[in-house]
Amino acid sequence: MPERTVSIASSVGLHARPASLFSQAAAKAGVPVTLTTKAGKSVNAASILGILSLGIGHGEEVTLKAEGDGADAALDSLVELLSTDLDKE
Repeated sequence: MPERTVSIASSVGLHARPASLFSQAAAKAGVPVTLTTKAGKSVNAASILGILSLGIGHGEEVTLKAEGDGADAALDSLVELLSTDLDKE
């Protein structure tokens, strides 16, 4: 199962707008994606409520995992999104 680790670039972490943009992109990825914190808590990356429940802050590292056809491309796209300050767009 492909996976990527990335630091959250958004200045407020994965809250409100950044979480919404990320969960929408994960839902459109076409493969199931799981987001896991350093503490080991995992949620469906397409679930905004799941993401918000983790309280992920700026600079924290998360791991994304996906499986299926197109998993690598989906993860690359999502990592690029999380590597951007989504509050500045």
